Amino acid sequence: MSSDLQWLLLRRNSSFIVKRVPEGPVFNREPGNLLNLNSYKYSGLANAKTIDVSDSPSGVTITTRKTKASPNAVAGAKAKSVVRPRSGGRRALGVASSLAKRGYRPDLRKATLARVSALIAAQKEPKPSPPKKVRGKKAASS
Repeated sequence: MSSDLQWLLLRRNSSFIVKRVPEGPVFNREPGNLLNLNSYKYSGLANAKTIDVSDSPSGVTITTRKTKASPNAVAGAKAKSVVRPRSGGRRALGVASSLAKRGYRPDLRKATLARVSALIAAQKEPKPSPPKKVRGKKAASS
């Protein structure tokens, strides 16, 4: 089945669609949708080449669908790479641009980088806050 036909079937009838505001944007929770927008460009189900960025205990997992894989293969059709949480933004940039340089959905480079960077920032441990200093009259009195 072609990806255009799949999109026509999934566009309005999908269990992943989220409609919060009647006149607002329509969101989508499907795996492989980087911006969570209900559009053909970002759809993880209708496109043959998809990039899925997800959170995992070992870091950020980037899953791509192999282009030569059979439509019947599900688990074997995916390639995974893990970005460690302490690797930083330069590593995220390298992973996002390496996919685009290979010709694998270069239009999603910016969205991939944004999702990877946000997940790495969320996994960082927050710095402990320093104790509050007493100022003014309270400092002079004690």
